[in-house]
Amino acid sequence: MEVIFIKDLKNQGKKGQIKKVKDGYAQNYLIKNGYAVIKNKENLTKLNNEIKKKEQEAGIKQKEALAQKTKLEKETFEFKVRTGAGDKVFGSISVKQIKEALEKKNYKIDKSMIKIANPISSLGFHNVDIELYSNVYATIKVHVIK
Repeated sequence: MEVIFIKDLKNQGKKGQIKKVKDGYAQNYLIKNGYAVIKNKENLTKLNNEIKKKEQEAGIKQKEALAQKTKLEKETFEFKVRTGAGDKVFGSISVKQIKEALEKKNYKIDKSMIKIANPISSLGFHNVDIELYSNVYATIKVHVIK
């Protein structure tokens, strides 16, 4: 019997996957517990409509991310820090501080989206990457001043 998975099931199938399984397993476990439905025209149509809808939503999100990228890359974010002898910076600029600076300018960015290769602990301009969507990265300028 062929079934369409409607939920992820570890080591069995992912949502939207079509798989051939034994009749008893399909009826007594997968369908009964809501992990899958029988493959037929109606359920295939639902699956195809769901896939099209997800693709459209992904396209919209990617366009929004690209628009946000162009706005972000025009901005420069300044951070004032304390320095010691020889302009040595005390501490470093954290992801949390960058997130707060973005929020002050009305950007809704999650901390996990901000990618810092090395801690920002010197004066001057630094580039910070932000992953806005899969394969859409914005590079913002961070200016550290004393």
